[in-house]
Amino acid sequence: MDDIRVIALDVDGTLTDGKLFYSSTGEEIKAFNVKDGLAIAQAIKVGIEIILITGRSSDAVSKRAQELGISRVFQGIHSKVSVLNQISDELNIELKNFMFVGDDINDIDAMKACKYSACPKDAAKEVREYVNIVSQFNGGEGAVREIIVSVLEASGKWGNIVTNYASRGQ
Repeated sequence: MDDIRVIALDVDGTLTDGKLFYSSTGEEIKAFNVKDGLAIAQAIKVGIEIILITGRSSDAVSKRAQELGISRVFQGIHSKVSVLNQISDELNIELKNFMFVGDDINDIDAMKACKYSACPKDAAKEVREYVNIVSQFNGGEGAVREIIVSVLEASGKWGNIVTNYASRGQ
């Protein structure tokens, strides 16, 4: 996994717990895990491209992506593989250097397109047979953090990130 240069993430059920909340005005509300966010931000800092690809559209997703520094966000997508191919062409990075993280059967084709794939613990059982990593955490509860940390550990980058945090203020 030390050759992963792009991590593409599904949103609902992966970065969130999959629940949909609506305000009285019809605004969609999502809850994101800050631990996932820290790992995402660190991955970006060390040069891993993070992409969000989701079948739904939500202002909350755009806001969270902006906070984390994710510049490539694709919402309302029916063919995640098409987006992966587009990004592969744009970045001139082969899909063998991609990981896709998702949770449901609509993610299987994207998982199969990439060399690496992962899912949260509570992913659909059909999905788990297609992945390299099944997190010990549910979607929206640190699964993405665990998966990204495993990628950063494989490339020898996570230890330096932790050391940098641990040495702050000394």
